[in-house]
Amino acid sequence: MTKEEYSKLFTADDAVGWLAIDKQLDSIYPEQEPRHYAPSLHFMVGGEDPIDGTSIYDSEKQVKHLHLISYGMSQLYYDEEQAGKEFSKWGFEFTFRLKPYADDEGDPGWAIRMMNNLARYVYKSERWFEPYHFVPANGPIRLDTATDIVGLAFVPDPELGVISTPHGEVTFLQMVGLTKKEVERLLAKPQTSEVERLIDEMREYNPLLITDLDRAD
Repeated sequence: MTKEEYSKLFTADDAVGWLAIDKQLDSIYPEQEPRHYAPSLHFMVGGEDPIDGTSIYDSEKQVKHLHLISYGMSQLYYDEEQAGKEFSKWGFEFTFRLKPYADDEGDPGWAIRMMNNLARYVYKSERWFEPYHFVPANGPIRLDTATDIVGLAFVPDPELGVISTPHGEVTFLQMVGLTKKEVERLLAKPQTSEVERLIDEMREYNPLLITDLDRAD
């Protein structure tokens, strides 16, 4: 898409990338209105959280779980300079599937904070995440929690996948909780192929790669 084509289709008031994300989510959750959480002050005007908002859907697939999706790692708003690019800004949005945890009161704000911590790393380092990257969390991913989940792997979201937008490609990059033993395995052999092998093993009993804070080695 050229700049001229882009400017004819959209106006400066259009949240072009945001609408592309919504369209993909509507195909999965056609009759559900998500709960949406946005920071009080946007990052572009001095806020601390790079993610402009996070939507949370309730899914009954495989097992009852929450499906979180970020808005802010891709180009969300009208930008002629982004028209026709290969990737939309960082080229991905975070997703996270979480089995409800007994100690959470309402939606898991800690998971939104975790997404923003990862987003800050990307913005500050200018190093982005790709499928089958992994990160140790140096402790429980939910702070002050007796959970064995102490790391994250990144995989294409099994339902949302990859979309083409007027700003370029966006991968929905799902975070998957890893146990201490799994993190140690990947630290010993940190190649992408080993991460993919571990994820394939997980898919055999957990096809949607839902994170369960009660899971143990």
